Amino acid sequence: MSAIATRYEVVVGLEVHAQILTESKMFCGCSTDYLIAPPNANTCPVCLGLPGSLPVINRKAVEATIRTALALNCEIPEFSKFDRKNYFYPDLPKGYQISQYDLPFSRRGYLEFDIKGETRRCGITRVHLEEDTGKLLHAGTIDEAQSSLVNFNRAGVPLMEIVSEPDMRSADEAREYVMRLRAILQYIGVNNGDMESGQLRCDANVSLRPEGATEYGTKVEVKNMNSFRGIHRAIQYEIERQSQVLDTGGKLVQETRGWNDARGLTVSQRTKEFAEDYRYFPEPDLPPLDVSREWVDEIRATLPELPAARRDRFIHAYGLSPYDASLLTSARPMAEYLEDSVRRGAPAKTAANWILGDFSRLLNADHKEIQDSAIEPEHLAQLIQLVDSGAISGKMAKQIFEEMYRAADPGPALEQAKGSSQISGDAELERIANQVIAENEKSVMDFKAGKEQALRFLIGQGMKISKGRANPGRLQEVLASKLVNPR
Repeated sequence: MSAIATRYEVVVGLEVHAQILTESKMFCGCSTDYLIAPPNANTCPVCLGLPGSLPVINRKAVEATIRTALALNCEIPEFSKFDRKNYFYPDLPKGYQISQYDLPFSRRGYLEFDIKGETRRCGITRVHLEEDTGKLLHAGTIDEAQSSLVNFNRAGVPLMEIVSEPDMRSADEAREYVMRLRAILQYIGVNNGDMESGQLRCDANVSLRPEGATEYGTKVEVKNMNSFRGIHRAIQYEIERQSQVLDTGGKLVQETRGWNDARGLTVSQRTKEFAEDYRYFPEPDLPPLDVSREWVDEIRATLPELPAARRDRFIHAYGLSPYDASLLTSARPMAEYLEDSVRRGAPAKTAANWILGDFSRLLNADHKEIQDSAIEPEHLAQLIQLVDSGAISGKMAKQIFEEMYRAADPGPALEQAKGSSQISGDAELERIANQVIAENEKSVMDFKAGKEQALRFLIGQGMKISKGRANPGRLQEVLASKLVNPR
């Protein structure tokens, strides 16, 4: 346990913003496909805040918010409304944001996750719905720029804010919470989980209090974290920074700080506002909403099997370890890839080893997800069957798999593997053994002198002669027999 952990109790709460996968914006019909559209192409009088334009609620965004809240065990009140958040956003042309304040779509939920073998429960204060902001492009660094350009394509995209209780006590817990939350959002189909492009974003509220104290310390908000690693590093840095301030007799101020990933530190951006600074009042252009119990039940019925339930099923039905099951269910495409491989005849444990081993290694090196690969579950199942039948060796399978991965079409490499089966016949193995013995006289003499490692060298030479196709177990038997009883 660190010295910080013994002097202070760490208190972390998270605000996760998740863009909802809808075709149109929150209050107008403009497209939400802002990543590739020309600047300011996806705009209209409503999302540009022009006088006389009126917003209309996106029903699918409301359903997605309720769907998320149900997956997070939240209560769904029967009455809700939208509010104006009167805070100056330079990238929201209205000069205010339509959000929710005191009557959101949900409240009082929780998310459970495992950390170091223990189950932790973090409370969910609420899941509410609002509109996203546009994007500023500064002419130079933010502290030196003399001008900025603004792109309003993102302004008005439906955005959920998932607010946790301050129940987390370490950077490890915060990272695990976001990983599990991301998986849930992907499973229920409301968000794609892309943190790098900002479609899933996280702000952390971090404070320290003396060990044993009951009152919270001064809260500091940390922004600009766009990866799980970034979340962990930023919170850990802030814990150490606040500890140093307190240890030297300094006083912390409530502020917003930005995480600079390249420099590995947080930088003060502004003094943190309080709720009253936003001057919330009910949005006059939108009606309040009655959320019927029938509608909630209809949405609840569409929820799929969630990550925690699938993890338990993988453990009990497939015999996977809790660790492997957690990794495989952390993303819906990976879990579905395993299940599809099993349906096509692959043993679950073997398929899991391939997915978490060679497959993940190659994907991580290329910064790709499993659904981006040309290797389908059917290809993996066939390769595993070739190994299990003895047609090819495990070493050959690894080489073939990488060839399949690199190819635009894995089919030809797989068909070639079926035609280049493993050499197990005694006649061919004897020919290889005779060649090895004839070409490696010194190693043969070493083996006969009692040096067992010489046999491993000779087996390697035989594998080289066969180009990896010889069955290594049978080759060892044939070589040992010839060396002990030469004829």
